[in-house]
Amino acid sequence: MDPINALKAYYQQLNPSMTEEDWHFFQSVQRVRRVKKGEMIVKPGEVCNHVSFVAEGLVRYFYFNEGKEITADFCPENCYTSEYCSFLTRRPTMDYLEALEDSILVEMDYEGMQSLYSRGALFERMGRLIAEGLFISLSTRNSTLMTKSPEDRYNEFFEAHPQMFQRVPLYMIASYLGITPETLSRIRKRLTEKAKQNS
Repeated sequence: MDPINALKAYYQQLNPSMTEEDWHFFQSVQRVRRVKKGEMIVKPGEVCNHVSFVAEGLVRYFYFNEGKEITADFCPENCYTSEYCSFLTRRPTMDYLEALEDSILVEMDYEGMQSLYSRGALFERMGRLIAEGLFISLSTRNSTLMTKSPEDRYNEFFEAHPQMFQRVPLYMIASYLGITPETLSRIRKRLTEKAKQNS
């Protein structure tokens, strides 16, 4: 699907009352960007200037803690990604956004978002939906890390995103789940053996 049409379908589902006039103004502040696998969309020391709708591909949000790489989020097609704190505060980030696949993003910069807000409640709601989606994604992960067992985290992730195991290296998934690659391998082996016994 054309990236702009993918974005339009996303917002029509969220807000069926959006008129063609509203959509054309919204579209006017969007920019299509193509990034290659392995390309850094944002890296430490930069201000994150965009919120990005992933029309095609896969983006990872990660950072380093005491020299250890920590994956904070995966963003596949039809969702938004950003280093939103940097985007809002206009301060440099310490985090990374990386394309894990060749990807097509539809980006909106800070000035574009402010111009949308000035148009009224409809566009303020759109901005709020973007912010809420980003917040819910990271908040859900943090809550899961604190309250669920490693096996429960794995099961929930697998049920929600089974395709990720074909698209993402296992060490990144392990990092996202807050476990070591060795622990992830043991969980997968144990669940596979359990499934064989039950079949």
